[in-house]
Amino acid sequence: MEAPGSRRQATVRHVVGPDDTALALGSGSVEVLATPRLLALMEAATVEAGAAELAPGQTSVGMRVQIEHMRPSPLGAEVIVHARLADVDGRQMRFEVAAEHADGGLVASGQVTRAVVDAEKFLSRANGRPSDS
Repeated sequence: MEAPGSRRQATVRHVVGPDDTALALGSGSVEVLATPRLLALMEAATVEAGAAELAPGQTSVGMRVQIEHMRPSPLGAEVIVHARLADVDGRQMRFEVAAEHADGGLVASGQVTRAVVDAEKFLSRANGRPSDS
């Protein structure tokens, strides 16, 4: 395992468009950044931040999410999402995530945990085929 100071980080930037809103995604009735879209941005940042931890043939899949969405982001707002790999415990990678507006105002924060899996075996099981465990 790496030393704590060498953990991976990633940043994803996104401008809120009409397809990103709670109204468009069915998670609410207002045209602000939907929580499910925010979570997708956070997961994209964790995928990038954890990529160096994976061996050839491995991928990571989301398994646990705990976020607090505290501030709305209107159409046209830039949202900057940060992910930092905080801990690796066996096959689990835990990330600290945060989203902010360009002015530095905190939009959301929390943790995302991803499981490291063999991509081929995972897809085989997902498709109902036995794998070579």
